[in-house]
Amino acid sequence: MAQAMKIAIVDDEKDMRQSISQWLALSGYDTETFASAEEALKVLGPEYPGIVISDIKMPGMDGMQFLKKLMGSDSALPVIMITGHGDVPMAVEAMRVGAFDFLEKPFNPDRMSQLAKKAANARRLTLDNRILRKELSDGSQLMKKLIGSSPVVSRLKEDILDLGQADGHVLIDGETGTGKTLVAHALHAVGSRAGKKFVLVSCSALEEDALTKRLFGPMMPEDTQLPAIEEARGGTLVLEDIEALSDTLQARLLSVINDQGTPAETRIVAICNLQEQNRTCEDALRSDLFYRLAALRITVPPLRQRGEDILTLFTRHAEQFADEYGCDAPQVSAQEAAQLLQAPWPGNVRQLINLAERAVLQSRRGGGTIASLLMNDHEEMQPVMTTEGKPLKEYVEAFERMLIDNTMRRHRGSIASVMEELCLPRRTLNEKMAKYGLQRADYL
Repeated sequence: MAQAMKIAIVDDEKDMRQSISQWLALSGYDTETFASAEEALKVLGPEYPGIVISDIKMPGMDGMQFLKKLMGSDSALPVIMITGHGDVPMAVEAMRVGAFDFLEKPFNPDRMSQLAKKAANARRLTLDNRILRKELSDGSQLMKKLIGSSPVVSRLKEDILDLGQADGHVLIDGETGTGKTLVAHALHAVGSRAGKKFVLVSCSALEEDALTKRLFGPMMPEDTQLPAIEEARGGTLVLEDIEALSDTLQARLLSVINDQGTPAETRIVAICNLQEQNRTCEDALRSDLFYRLAALRITVPPLRQRGEDILTLFTRHAEQFADEYGCDAPQVSAQEAAQLLQAPWPGNVRQLINLAERAVLQSRRGGGTIASLLMNDHEEMQPVMTTEGKPLKEYVEAFERMLIDNTMRRHRGSIASVMEELCLPRRTLNEKMAKYGLQRADYL
């Protein structure tokens, strides 16, 4: 389950600290108390995983000075100030400095709980966004998000690393839901432009006039955002659904590319979604623009070509949703593993993630099977699957790898526990882990 949000309670009055702490602890928060602002500042930093509740009037460093110190360290840290009766002007000043809200003594404990919940939600969103931004700028983290060890995914990772070091424009194509935008982020993060601007524009999300202005301008006096071509200067401009560009905008984009020369000042990564429509990006774009963009090209493989990666992806996402919903992940039977491997997956990874979430919710309610969910997604699939089209050995090995991987993950790399649960001698377990490329260090 998700870790309880921390709340730092700062007040020089011991009884007040303890009463606030006890009340909020009953609401499920992880509280810690401090008798002074100076003491609290030794603990509170920019990445503090929680919120702060502080009295305004304290000896030594008062609440206003404390608030200014906190805002200087992390302006997004929610701080709820407690004021005495008649100190509303001081509370208003605290809000101006950056306080999240204030409580006036004597306050209603339920009101404090409501404010704490609101502040905790805001803090959780801030921290999640920081983690996401860090991941999207960290090439190694992004490459880890490309889960799988199938030959097609191994080649995809090699292509990303190779083309990331190049400086030309790139065309990414592949079916919907395969993760093309993630690949674009990874290309930027592993290359020489990492740390520079990464700007993403969906060409299908805006009308012609709005898209023209977003890409090329002109700037109006009231505009606060630069045109994407200018905003991404020196970095990477990602154009999703490049096939949605009109002939006029294609000509204008080509002109910009030609004016940049070599090496390009701004790298353009174009994402095309036409493969599943029996048309290619080459059909949708004017030939001169296509060949400028497709000098470097990555095709993201569909999920159905990724073999046992399907089971790895399903179990990883099911575990994440189970943690989020506070329940156990559903167990995958051998028959269900075969069905997952044989499903057509028209929605690719995006469809698999949705299926994993529904499987967890269904399991939490105590009913249904993964097979029934697959049947709903693919009505043409029969209840009993066969291994037609692949050797039985491949299905057995994929299921065996999934079982060992899940068990190692659940027992956090404890070889003894895995041996006991799977009834395997140590030598056999070691041989199978070596065969499937599983490393104990990855589970510790």
